[in-house]
Amino acid sequence: MSLQNNRIIAYVTATALLIAAMLIGISIGTVSVPVLTILKLIGAELLHLPTGKTDPMFTTIVMDIRLPRVILAGLVGASLAIAGAAFQGLLRNPLADPYVLGVSSGASVGAVLVLFFNLSLPFIGIFTLPVMSIAASIITIFLVLFFARQIERSMRVETIILTGIVFSSFLGSLLSLMIALTGEELRQIIGWLLGSVSMRGWEYIAIILPFFIIGSSILLFSSKELNAMSFGEERAQHIGVNVARRKLWILIGGSILTGAAVAVSGTIGFVGLVIPHLTRLLWGPDHRHLLPLSILLGAAFLIIADLFSRTIISPTELPIGVITSLIGAPVFAIILIRRRKERRG
Repeated sequence: MSLQNNRIIAYVTATALLIAAMLIGISIGTVSVPVLTILKLIGAELLHLPTGKTDPMFTTIVMDIRLPRVILAGLVGASLAIAGAAFQGLLRNPLADPYVLGVSSGASVGAVLVLFFNLSLPFIGIFTLPVMSIAASIITIFLVLFFARQIERSMRVETIILTGIVFSSFLGSLLSLMIALTGEELRQIIGWLLGSVSMRGWEYIAIILPFFIIGSSILLFSSKELNAMSFGEERAQHIGVNVARRKLWILIGGSILTGAAVAVSGTIGFVGLVIPHLTRLLWGPDHRHLLPLSILLGAAFLIIADLFSRTIISPTELPIGVITSLIGAPVFAIILIRRRKERRG
């Protein structure tokens, strides 16, 4: 089979998985909605046609509750997956992801500050939450890199990751302090920190969508440079890549995506670790295809994870971060063990 055919199969498979995940996510719940009814309602909405004799209850469930929830879960999963793929490519290590590097924790601190003090910045209104979250995530990643350089001038990847873990612990303590000082907002903040896309609605899609477009565009336009840097920064410089500038843009793009995702859904760990790693195993390390495929698979993965979170012990909902961590933590351990064995071998 030719490489071109293999890539076509990859995109068709990933797209089919995403469409199937969306239909299943919308269909299954306390009230089951037939797939044909879902397609009819979405088609009627897109083409501005009447829905005919469709039960109004189905219309409300699909258009006002489940469809926005599924789209939001997809955007969050896609954001975290492409950010993780970019960080792994930049640092040349499959263990790197926004959660491990402390970027998610930084974004969480920024978002909780907004919730804690009920902040609303002038001129940006509803975008205060993602802007503060993104700003905190960018500051965090640069602090991680700064301290990693102080510890070791060569900035080995392991040093960066360990520094990120230290920052995550420290920022986690700050979050715990804010929670301890919180009064009535305690339930809201704790529920948000555990990760959820429940009852967010179309407003939250409007919040994350522009940042998703900006962040993913930055990373997708950096795919060739990520390929070059995967062979080492010196070789990338020899073939004309401005490594310092491109690294800066990749870090900013990944932080924008992570900050926006955390702002609308809370802390959802390991998506940026598991999905890029799985995509790389299935279809190779070429970032020109790894990044867009990670978007598709990341979206599908989080939609299914959210489905499990709301149905596994229905009517009670589990935080979606619990589901992703139950999957991601063992994968993290497996990757770590494999890397240790490869080095010894």
